[in-house]
Amino acid sequence: MSTRDTLFQLLIRLADDHLILGHRLSEWCGHAPILEEDLALANMGLDCIGQARALYALAAEREGKGRSEDDLAYLREERGFRNLLLVERPNRDFAQTMLRQLYFAAFMKPWWAAASQSADADLAALAARAEKEAAYHLRHAAEWTIRLGDGTEESARRMRDAVEELHPYTPELFEADETTMALAAAGLAPDPAALRPEWEATIARVFAEAGLTAPEIRYPLTGGRRGLHTEALGHLLAPMQYLRRAHPGATW
Repeated sequence: MSTRDTLFQLLIRLADDHLILGHRLSEWCGHAPILEEDLALANMGLDCIGQARALYALAAEREGKGRSEDDLAYLREERGFRNLLLVERPNRDFAQTMLRQLYFAAFMKPWWAAASQSADADLAALAARAEKEAAYHLRHAAEWTIRLGDGTEESARRMRDAVEELHPYTPELFEADETTMALAAAGLAPDPAALRPEWEATIARVFAEAGLTAPEIRYPLTGGRRGLHTEALGHLLAPMQYLRRAHPGATW
């Protein structure tokens, strides 16, 4: 596989991560526990979808087959998506949403920081912008994780349940394969495994303040990078892709 094709694969992974997470965050619009948080979640969702658009557009350019960002987002089947399983997990409750955001943002902030030094000038410029948004997402999710974990008996229980539910999905963040190794060797993207110490330090710091303990992961839940997803993704894609598929080529 050429470097161009390998970079395309990475861009699709990142774009899928951010599109799916952005959609999950958008599901809170009108349903958040307080008005201020309703706006914050919507804005974070828009950040993710904006990053997804930029990544899809760059991926389409690198692919050179005439596909658009909309084609990549709306005209691929479930098995064609390469997002992390973590980001497709249903919201369930506010604690799970905040913890999911914490896990993902704690990884993406150092990823974007490292990618801002990429040998690919377009990716480096995109990463430099995205890092600032990831920093806000991380701070926001960390504050809520601490507030809930160190809050009432009910909020602490919900946060502990969220940790038990979501922590087994985190090893997938650091998986390395031919794509990540080739791009790291070429100086185009960071090695995800190399970001694990910083991620673990961030999570440990937040958990210490929140009174939470990370469980031992006996069976890591993985497969998203290979197109092997939970049923949650199919349920998410159906309404998200419906309009484009029902009215192909429509403009407004």
